[in-house]
Amino acid sequence: MNKLSLKSLIFMALCCDLGIIAKKLVSPVANVITDHLHIPGGIGTSFSLLFLVVAAFIVRRFGAGILMGLVQSGIAFLLGSVGSMGALAPLGYAVPGLVIDLCVLLLEKTGLDQTTRITVTCALASVTASLIANIIVFGLRGAVLALYMCVACISGIICGLLASLLAKYLKKALRLEEFK
Repeated sequence: MNKLSLKSLIFMALCCDLGIIAKKLVSPVANVITDHLHIPGGIGTSFSLLFLVVAAFIVRRFGAGILMGLVQSGIAFLLGSVGSMGALAPLGYAVPGLVIDLCVLLLEKTGLDQTTRITVTCALASVTASLIANIIVFGLRGAVLALYMCVACISGIICGLLASLLAKYLKKALRLEEFK
């Protein structure tokens, strides 16, 4: 990974913190929906990933997503909120971080607008996080797994649209072009 400035590292750390806080705030409400559908979740994680995607698109350094995923897993460990993944939680955070990094890198060359790139990145990261959780913990199959992935994808799309708005606002308000 290219050398990151202290400003970029602080911004990334703040986004990691905001992601954990967002997940804690959204999860109780999201659980009402997922409990009704009899699936384990997927909505709260999308809100957590929203902030990592924003930071990755602003910082634009390959490896930033993985780094933030590992930092988020460390924060989750310290707060005792790793859930049922336990010691494998870093995997559940790092793999979506890798997907974020790959999306930022590969979608840059597609000619798609930033809103679409951010939305696709959030959706893919959310689905990836749900797949990892399913492999490690849940073991869902068939229609229930399909429903779980659909909920993760839809919440990822919604969070991607929110992330796009947040990224645009931050770039204008804080003049973050210097992060590159």
